[in-house]
Amino acid sequence: MRFSFGFLILGAGLAFAQDGAALYQENCASCHDGGMDRAPSRDVFKAMSADRVLAAMETGPMISMASRRTAQERRVIAQFLTGKALTGVLETKPLPQAMCTSPGSTNLSDGPAWIGWGVNLANTRFQNAAAAGLTAAQVPRLKVKWAFGFPGDQSANAQPTVAGGRVFVGSAGGTVYSLSAATGCIYWYFDTGATARSAITVHHLGDAYLAFFGDAKAFVYAVNAVTGKLVWKTKVDDYPLAGVTSSPVVYNGLLYVGVKSGEEAAGADPKYECCRFRGSVVALDAATGKQVWKTYTIDEPKRTTKNKAGAQMWGPSGAPIWSSPVIDPQRNAVYVTTGDNYSEPVTRTSDAFMALDLDTGKILWTRQMTEKDAYTAACRLPDTTNCPINGPDFDFGSSPLLVTLPNGKRELLAGQKSGIVHALDPDQQGEVLWQVRVGKGGTMGGVQWGSAVDSQNIYVAVSDIKRIMLTFTTLTDADPNQGGGMFALDLASGKQVWYAPPFSCGERKRCSPAQSAAVTAIPGVAFSGSMDGHLRAYSSADGKVIWDVDTVGPYQTVNGVEARGGTLDGPGPAIAGGMLFTNSGYVNGGGMPGNVLLAFSVDGK
Repeated sequence: MRFSFGFLILGAGLAFAQDGAALYQENCASCHDGGMDRAPSRDVFKAMSADRVLAAMETGPMISMASRRTAQERRVIAQFLTGKALTGVLETKPLPQAMCTSPGSTNLSDGPAWIGWGVNLANTRFQNAAAAGLTAAQVPRLKVKWAFGFPGDQSANAQPTVAGGRVFVGSAGGTVYSLSAATGCIYWYFDTGATARSAITVHHLGDAYLAFFGDAKAFVYAVNAVTGKLVWKTKVDDYPLAGVTSSPVVYNGLLYVGVKSGEEAAGADPKYECCRFRGSVVALDAATGKQVWKTYTIDEPKRTTKNKAGAQMWGPSGAPIWSSPVIDPQRNAVYVTTGDNYSEPVTRTSDAFMALDLDTGKILWTRQMTEKDAYTAACRLPDTTNCPINGPDFDFGSSPLLVTLPNGKRELLAGQKSGIVHALDPDQQGEVLWQVRVGKGGTMGGVQWGSAVDSQNIYVAVSDIKRIMLTFTTLTDADPNQGGGMFALDLASGKQVWYAPPFSCGERKRCSPAQSAAVTAIPGVAFSGSMDGHLRAYSSADGKVIWDVDTVGPYQTVNGVEARGGTLDGPGPAIAGGMLFTNSGYVNGGGMPGNVLLAFSVDGK
């Protein structure tokens, strides 16, 4: 698809011009028409070029404000404000020279793999030596082999999957790619029309390999992993703000996926009838996409009171599922972690571990880690009309991990935004084994996206971002002086094995030392990405940094797209076959924009 916007301003009656007016009114007018300090008026914009306004939204002072708009929407706004055409063209269709010249292997089971979010059904995020093809001694020699750019995007936070010599990865712009792991050339691409952030699960089913993933509009897809052709597409939740960041998991012919929503942010509006979304786990037939069962995390919301703005309130609501499920064949169970409530009454299934029967979806047990946590974005704004009880917002963004200790005992572990790491007994209805605080916690604090385990330790990166509120918006920037740190905890006891302090941002702009991204481990090494743009490798023995790469900056890409690295947030690296793959760029929450996938190998060979 090719977008050329030079014609958009030729007539006020054109649909795109109308879209520009609507987008401006929704996103910009409160400051720029309201005489806010340092916010240029409409007359000032008329003297600017569209390219200058676009640059302010994508790389300048308006990054945070424009971060939730698509590449196309930002361009429409820039042209509407200035009355001028952009000189550049946003090209989203890959160049012919970016495509692979050979079809590649059709056996995607061949060779080392990193499948989905956690590399295995237990979500351990640990790659064994044979599959990693990379030793601790070789890690300091890792160098960029190739870089791939996502056109027009400001964030790159979908974790790569590796299978059969291919890399599968989604993008903020909604395109899913199958790339050559060796060169980065494109085997195929598939457009969803909505952000595709979940890690992709590749699975052999019948006579084909299928790639499964979800998008921001709550669709789950199965495409032929060799050809990129759509096999089926299923909407797993009809609620308008529902979406999928949970990475699907396949087991015994069923596909399991969690459902989240954006209603926590929508609740900031005092006129919004807050709130009616409820999280769920959905099981689909992996071959056909038909729903087998769906289990909600809370009961159906009912009318409660009216707020002071006259809007009808609803409850209970929330308890979304952001993360990837864990499969436990021994208990015939699927485990998930849940988020907070959005409105009252609060429930016992928010901020909790949940166990469900694999075949029926029946809830086997729940274990709540934080009580009375109901929260919306209104709680951090001057107008708190739709703030319920102002809970701490201690969602679980981290997936649970299932491990077996040397003595045969099993543990179910996850870090929480509270700053506490929990270990539960999956064989005793989620009885708490140990709990250890590693961070202060907060709305973007504690443990954000997940940890990794080996046979002895769990490796935990701490976020603890401090938010700096931006005027008249729910958006925030990050404090460059707070957050970060890395822990190794003994699996059996939770005792601290070592701690590595965070690194300073120095003079870097839009920087935070917070380590929000998920951790990835191989024998002897734990990898942690930071909001400062660095990916670091820590010795699992003592926490010393043995490799540190700064991913920020421009890259020459194999697909000819202008790209740069930025903040590392969300997923951790995927490692397989002697290569490490990581995305760089995350503009939300005050992070540095970026739109690049980086492939590292020993000495860049």
